[in-house]
Amino acid sequence: MVSNQPRIAPGRLQELGPINWVAWQVLSRAAGTPDAHLFSTLGRTGGLFRGWLHYSGKLMPGGRLRRFDSELVILRVAHLRGCEYETQHHIRLGKRAGVTQEILERLRLGPEAAGWSDKERALLSAVDQLVRTRDLDDATWSALAAHYDERRLIEIVLLVNQYEGLASTITTLRIQNDH
Repeated sequence: MVSNQPRIAPGRLQELGPINWVAWQVLSRAAGTPDAHLFSTLGRTGGLFRGWLHYSGKLMPGGRLRRFDSELVILRVAHLRGCEYETQHHIRLGKRAGVTQEILERLRLGPEAAGWSDKERALLSAVDQLVRTRDLDDATWSALAAHYDERRLIEIVLLVNQYEGLASTITTLRIQNDH
């Protein structure tokens, strides 16, 4: 049985240091919670946390993908990995990008669900294949490349892997949901 208790407690000023403490406060407010446990836990790593934030922010929200597409990717990864923390956090963010309850229900069903555009189906098929096999076959790559330029294709692969790695980190550290 998997323990529900966090393996590393969320930090506060002493554990985070002043810079990461301020970042945690700002990020928690932006997430609509008094304590975004992901940030108060990862913030314990000092400069590594800030480097990770910079990289993460370059992918989302600072990437070239439409925010809606990014949220589809992230929510599908979270679903496939069973990462409730990531799911709950990105349901809130996804709503701002146009992800409705109906879309969330379709996301749980996957790329085979009715109602996806060809572009969305190609994107979700790529997410599923990357998470399951760590690669894309030529047919999936071609379907994705019909809708995205080279920069965005690279970004999609990085985004999937970023959020899959994050799901693994959240799961392994047993980071608790914010609400």
